[in-house]
Amino acid sequence: MTDVHDKETRSYNMSQIKGKDTKPELLVRKFLFANGFRYKLHDRKLPGKPDIVLPKYNSVIFINGCFWHGHDGCKYFVLPKTRSEWWLQKINRNKQLDNENYLKLKKKSWKVFTIFECELKKNKDRTLIKLLSDFNKLQNSDI
Repeated sequence: MTDVHDKETRSYNMSQIKGKDTKPELLVRKFLFANGFRYKLHDRKLPGKPDIVLPKYNSVIFINGCFWHGHDGCKYFVLPKTRSEWWLQKINRNKQLDNENYLKLKKKSWKVFTIFECELKKNKDRTLIKLLSDFNKLQNSDI
């Protein structure tokens, strides 16, 4: 099956997809900051270049797009009908890299949190409150 867009249109569409400062990422950052948590962004020294790094708690947060990270069982992860095999390989490779990076971080004693975009769409409050609860537990255990 061929692409529904010509090369120029497809190239433009793909160039508009952001890797940093996405809406879900900004939402989580704003929430954390409002609740007194300070963080670093996209630390290149850490495996996977986590979206949010909280050095004080030795914790990182990855905020993943459901499509790009192949969120299993999610309505936002729908394999395209064109070039399906290529997309499947790409997404599976992303998932493999995610797992490898999580393991590397855990070996270095980092606590790894992952939030998928759908968790911020359907259960935003519950997701953010759970994250806050997890970090409050870390905060209390570190003091």
